[in-house]
Amino acid sequence: FFFSSRRRHTRLQGDWSSDVCSSDLKIVTRIQILLKASYLFSNLLLKKKPLVGIIMGSSSDSKVMHNAAKILDDFEIAHEDQIVSAHRTPTRIEEYAKYAEKNQFRVIIAGAGGSAHLPGMIASHTIIPVIGVPIMVYNDKSEKKSDFKFSAFGGMDSLLSIVEMPNGSPVATVGVNKAANAGLYAIKILSNEFTELRPKLKKFKESQHNSVLAESDELKKSGLVKFVSKKFK
Repeated sequence: FFFSSRRRHTRLQGDWSSDVCSSDLKIVTRIQILLKASYLFSNLLLKKKPLVGIIMGSSSDSKVMHNAAKILDDFEIAHEDQIVSAHRTPTRIEEYAKYAEKNQFRVIIAGAGGSAHLPGMIASHTIIPVIGVPIMVYNDKSEKKSDFKFSAFGGMDSLLSIVEMPNGSPVATVGVNKAANAGLYAIKILSNEFTELRPKLKKFKESQHNSVLAESDELKKSGLVKFVSKKFK
């Protein structure tokens, strides 16, 4: 009787283990399906729903700000672009900030030249992270290239206006006319939520690394004089 009961206990225990393994497998499978669905939804969200707002104070700023849009396009991140002047359309600043929050933008990239109040004013109206782009070149709407005008202080005016925000309303500020860096920084912020961007960012850095090595090899082979005449002709 003892051995019989023991065998029966062993068999029951084996059946229970089998049921547990089967149950665990189902749970793992469901988790994998959910993770895949989450990844697909996240990827679709990046491409379809604007997560980054790009704003600038003037249409002339678009010549600089398009570089932010370009890098976001390269990473297949949807963005929405508008002109919001801090001085000519001041009421739009608060309206845009509310609009950005309502539409769940994750980052706002704001470019401005001269006194450059736009990034700071937007930051004061929202909890969304704002990246400021100081713009040196502006007011170039004339068809004559000779009439092309530059910021009076070479971009330092806009740089200091954006970077010197008071405590409580921070603006992450990139270099003068460095809109591409603003776009890249926005992608890094998004990668905290959308982890599928991380391999793309690593690949981007690897491509930069390889590009420098390739140029170094070309310089070594051709010599400095030929390299410069070819690259900067």
